[in-house]
Amino acid sequence: MTDGQLLRRLFALYRPYRQWMLLGLLLATLTLVANVGLMAVAGVFIASMAIAGLAGTLINYFLPSAAIRGFAIIRTGGRYFDRLVSHEATFRLLAALRLWLFRRLLPLQPGQLQDQRSADLIGRLQGDIDTLQHAYLRLFAPVMVACLSVVVITPILALFSPAIALVLLALLGIAGAIVPLAMRRASRRAGEALVENKTAMRVAVIDGLQGMADVQVYGAPAFLAGRLDGLNRDLLERQRQTARYGSLAEGTVGLCMNLALWAAALLAIWAVGNGLLVPEHVPMLALAALASFEAVAPLPMAMQKIGEIVASARRVFALADIEPEPVSGAAVPPEPADHSILVSDLRLRYPGSGQWALDGVSFDVPSGGRIAIVGPSGSGKSSIGRVLLRLWEHDGGTVMLGGHPLRDYSQAQLTRLISLMSQDIQLMTGTIRANLLMAAPDADDAALERALEVAQIHDFIAALPDGLDSWIGEGGLHLSKGQAQRLGLARILLRDAPIVVLDEPTEGLDPETARRLVAALDEALTGRTVIVITHQYGYFRGFTNHVVRLEGGRVAGAA
Repeated sequence: MTDGQLLRRLFALYRPYRQWMLLGLLLATLTLVANVGLMAVAGVFIASMAIAGLAGTLINYFLPSAAIRGFAIIRTGGRYFDRLVSHEATFRLLAALRLWLFRRLLPLQPGQLQDQRSADLIGRLQGDIDTLQHAYLRLFAPVMVACLSVVVITPILALFSPAIALVLLALLGIAGAIVPLAMRRASRRAGEALVENKTAMRVAVIDGLQGMADVQVYGAPAFLAGRLDGLNRDLLERQRQTARYGSLAEGTVGLCMNLALWAAALLAIWAVGNGLLVPEHVPMLALAALASFEAVAPLPMAMQKIGEIVASARRVFALADIEPEPVSGAAVPPEPADHSILVSDLRLRYPGSGQWALDGVSFDVPSGGRIAIVGPSGSGKSSIGRVLLRLWEHDGGTVMLGGHPLRDYSQAQLTRLISLMSQDIQLMTGTIRANLLMAAPDADDAALERALEVAQIHDFIAALPDGLDSWIGEGGLHLSKGQAQRLGLARILLRDAPIVVLDEPTEGLDPETARRLVAALDEALTGRTVIVITHQYGYFRGFTNHVVRLEGGRVAGAA
């Protein structure tokens, strides 16, 4: 997609707010024209007063004074309301863009975003969307205001001196078109690279903070600091490069502005000498020419921003254009007759992989029954839980839940019917209570404590100074892996779903705690359909009534 297509698509998203944008443009144009008028009238008034003082004649003092006051009021009020309206439009656009992108991501399956780094996703939702605000505030608005202002100002000046208007138009064209286009060409790559550098820095910082515990365990803080320092140097170099382009453009615009001032003054003096203008028009035209450059002064910086805007727009649209896979289920979602699960010849292959993660897997779990799926790491055990919740769509075979095909159920139904405890427990930065209430917002303290007792973490939490209100840190940083696993398990138990899938529930636990946990689960999960995924089957002997062994994505044996 070309830069122009990206910008057109971006501005199409702004269409619902065009009234705010148009009002902002009109106010900005009115403010700028009022400023030029103020300078022009002030110039002619001062010159007229000086000439009248030397000649000892009378002048109309009230009319120019009223004009000066009027232009000053319009400029002050216009600038205030311009800022008010333009920033209101910008905030509305930011909110709309974030909501639009979030709605585009909402229907996607988690598997469709597995290649995206969490920090990069946050960056696109926040940093790139923030950059896109410049499309209106720093690009579209300045260009339109400059065009409108030049269309208004130059014809008025032409009434006094066509030559001055023509020279001014030429210099405004250089400062407002040639310089910005040259700026665009020179800084395009630097602007795009600046977005890439900011993204890399953001990802590195967030990944470092999230993995700080591992960084400290492996003694790698110096390595992380060195990496961040290198990224920071790259970022500073890009910023210096864009600043150099900006300074060059600003200097060129300033040169054109001063040339316009001198050209207007000299041409006006020549016109006075030839009887074409009165003397007091000389400072009026010179100051008007000078003030006119306020219209084009922001344009080089606006063109410099295009590289960043286009790069951010490309990243945002690449994410928004991911097509959701069909997960809505049947037109009329069925109600399960029971909570049995029948898997027949199940096949699953992850994108980009040449091998089957699951290759012809079959097993049957009766309603209220329990099954253990065992096997070495990489054998495909965890993929079964992802298929059951339709986090990934299976490529072949059939999966029946409660007598109906799994694909007939909506995602919301499956979330209500199945609780999955994955190996990657996602804990929210906050308190223990807040993390538990995510599963059952109406649960009282008694229910929370019962779930914690079954998960074998109640005594640890009770010993904390703040108990349930203890802060667990970023993503559970203050908890060990085993404690985080048990807190996640307690959250699963609070949901009270009829089907429970436990992926390595005893991982990271000492043997005694693991045995107590399995015994507590045996009682707490009575009547529920349970699938235990584990490579530590010894703890679950007697807990399950059937075992399926996987190797390389295939069923290697059953007991």
